[in-house]
Parts: sequence; C-alpha cells; structure tokens
Amino acid sequence: MTVAPLIEVKNIKKYFPYKKGLFGKKGFVKAVDGVSFSVNKGETFGLVGESGCGKSTTGRMIMNLLEPTEGAIIFEGHDLGSLNENEVRDLRKDFQMIFQDPYASLNPRMRVKEIIAEPLVIHGLLNGKQREKRVHELLEVVGLSSYHGERYPHEFSGGQRQRIGIARALAVNPKLIIADEPVSALDVSIQSQILNLLQDLQEEFGLTYVFIAHDLSVVEHISSRIGVMYLGRMVELADKDSLYEEPLHPYTQSLISAVPIPNPRIKRERIVLQGDIPSPSNPPSGCTFHTRCPFVTDLCKSQIPAFKETRPGHFTACHLYND
Repeated sequence: MTVAPLIEVKNIKKYFPYKKGLFGKKGFVKAVDGVSFSVNKGETFGLVGESGCGKSTTGRMIMNLLEPTEGAIIFEGHDLGSLNENEVRDLRKDFQMIFQDPYASLNPRMRVKEIIAEPLVIHGLLNGKQREKRVHELLEVVGLSSYHGERYPHEFSGGQRQRIGIARALAVNPKLIIADEPVSALDVSIQSQILNLLQDLQEEFGLTYVFIAHDLSVVEHISSRIGVMYLGRMVELADKDSLYEEPLHPYTQSLISAVPIPNPRIKRERIVLQGDIPSPSNPPSGCTFHTRCPFVTDLCKSQIPAFKETRPGHFTACHLYND
C-alpha cells in the first residue's frame, strides 16, 4: 500500500513583475520556475542552492505566505490554492516556520512567554493558565528554563533566540515545519546544537521538515532526501547518500567539491565554476546552467532539459543523461 506524501509541490512558479526602461516595459523576475517534489511524513527534505536560486521563495509558497503564479501545493490532500481564507487559517496551525534571522523574527516589545503563546492566542487554543503551562513546557523542551519567559528577546544570545523561535513554531503541535536557513546566522558551535535539537524534536513529536540552506554540510547532517535548485529550477533530487557519493548534475558536483573534508590526508578535486549566476529577470535560453557548465553543448543552449529519473530514486535535469 502506497502512503500519500504529507505535502506535494506540483510545478510551482513564482514570477514577480517589474517595469524596466524609459517607457516602463514590463518584465518578470522568475524566482521559481517549475519546481516539483513531495515530502513524506516524518522525513527531512533538504532544499539547497546558492543565494537567489528561489529556495526561500519556495518555502514561503508552501507556507502560503506567497501565492504561486502557477502550480499547486497539496497538503494532506488539500490544495492550498483552492481554499478560502478561513480554511487556510484553520489548516495553517499544521505547518509552521522557523526563520533565518533569530534577531528580526522576534518582536522586541513582547516578552518571550507572549511570543511563544501568540500562535495559541491566534488559533484560540487553551485558556490563560493552560497557555502559561504550555509555554513553560515548550521552554523546557528547547533547552531553556521557565523563568526565561519573563525576559525580552534582547536579553538572549543568537542561539537562545533561535530556540525561542523553535518553541513558538512548536506551540500549536504542527505536522510540518519549514526551516528557512535556521542556523546560517549562528556560530558554528551553536549550529550543531540547534541541528541536534531539531533532530531530537523530530523524533519526539514526529515532525516533518523542509530544511532550506545553502551549506551542503549542514543539509547532509540533517536531511534524508535533498533537492538542489539553480536559478529557480530543480536540477537534482536524490537521497542524501546517493547525492553526496555520486552527484550527477555538474552544478551539484561543483557544490559538493567545495564542502571541506575534516581530514587533511584526503584530497578532493575542486570544481570551480566560471562566471556569475545569471539574472532571474533575464535567464539564459535552454538550460539555465549552460553559461557556467564545463560540459556545455549546443543542445544545452537551446533546449530545457527534462527533470527525470536518471537512476532509481535519483532525478536530474541535464542533457548529459538524456537518451
């Protein structure tokens, strides 16, 4: 019996309109351009790529903070695009977000206990004493103490603030958490603590994560499957072992070659890409990676490669693997 995924992302696109030139000619920034994947219950799906590739925009569309230009997002059989405001509000407690910046994501005028309790207030869950008890429980769960609830965000370190953000995300017992680069603003020593905390919470509460990051070593530590994005498109998707042991797409190969190996005796050939990422407002024709690809052919310049299963469970969008 096939188990339906918790969430399905089907060919979503997000184009932001803008005006250019003297006469205000309209153009579009193609932030996300046809991305598809699914996430099973209880797994961690990693989404990686360079800054500007559209991974955070994808996360915000899953959260329904941005409306897709095209495509569909299906959560437990519900098409989020077809729901009205009240239906989305009722469903939203099932998916929460951990933000990148632990400084900007917390209201400096609110005490920590008010920040964590806010989702409970919005959704009308629990009464006053029950909320207070829930807040104290959540503070303990994320490694803080109940008395920390009386303090304000500026009284905490970056790692502690991110723990508060995690506690807030857990308040309404969500099924899915979108973690948008939750450790990129933290020191390396603190990053490992937060990653371990997220894994412990996943095991304890049966959480499902979409973990967005640009650091492949971080994603490898926490993810079960990984999707690699480049200029708004998915270029490779596989389980983490397949992806790191034998990456197929030239872009993924270059990213993994840049990951440091904690053994000075092991040497890895570094693949250095030439040039900069093209503008999403004027992407190259054909394969968008062809301007930087060391294996570019004439076909790459004119035809968009199909995103297909190259090996069992391993999907790639590259003409090198087309028949």
